Amino acid sequence: MIWEYFRPRSASETLQLLKKWNGKAKLVAGGTNVVPEIRAKTVDRGTLIDLSHLRTLSYIKEQKRNIRIGALTSISEIAFSKVIQKYFPILAEATRQIGNPLVRNRATLAGNLADASPAADSAVPLLVLNASVIVERHKNKAKQIPIDQFFIGPNKTVLKRDELIREIVLPKRVLSSRMVYSKMGLRNAMAISVISMGALVEVEKGACSQVRIALGAVAPTPRRAYGVEKLLAGQVVSEELIDRCCGAIQREIQPINDVRATAEYRSFMASVLLKRLLHQVFF
Repeated sequence: MIWEYFRPRSASETLQLLKKWNGKAKLVAGGTNVVPEIRAKTVDRGTLIDLSHLRTLSYIKEQKRNIRIGALTSISEIAFSKVIQKYFPILAEATRQIGNPLVRNRATLAGNLADASPAADSAVPLLVLNASVIVERHKNKAKQIPIDQFFIGPNKTVLKRDELIREIVLPKRVLSSRMVYSKMGLRNAMAISVISMGALVEVEKGACSQVRIALGAVAPTPRRAYGVEKLLAGQVVSEELIDRCCGAIQREIQPINDVRATAEYRSFMASVLLKRLLHQVFF
């Protein structure tokens, strides 16, 4: 296997390299996805662009209306950030369950998103939080992609081959909103998800004024449960309504059989997890 290796010192230099190699280059930051692929020989010869020296893309910045997370911010930094824990505890909780400490210290948020696994642990809370992905291209203005439009298939995103994720932007939430996250793995939380789910709810005068629900590992991409959200919006939540939502969630997913679980089991557990999460946020 033959590789060419580059270690750019700036985002601008990285974008130039991506354009030069016209989609034949592979980006590597923490290496937690790429290195196992190379060892398993599931990727052919090509060009590696090592992003590990782009420290300007590693940050968590609090602004008046948003929190901005640099693409190369490690999963560990996000999991234990006081700012993230204050505004987005669901993201802190989910990132603490990614891999093990060694993986979390190396893996980056952008890497987890760009890999686009249907079971990507960071995707579920980011969907719930209405995040956007900021993407750059050589000599082009940066563009903002809503996270629910970012994934288009298993391990596929809308990213073009010469584009680079610059940062992830999260609008500050109302601190009174309630949010919960749950993940099921075969052995423990560090395993790849059999199913994961997150929810964010705001309640006014006893009724659900805003709700977002997202799931992972139950469809070709991580996804929002828009049908269930519509059932809950503006409603005073009851056991009867929760039961209706649990039936509706199964019509929003497309689980598959794989080595971790059957499609039937995932479908059943989607209803179980939804009922648990709705009870947590409403009762």
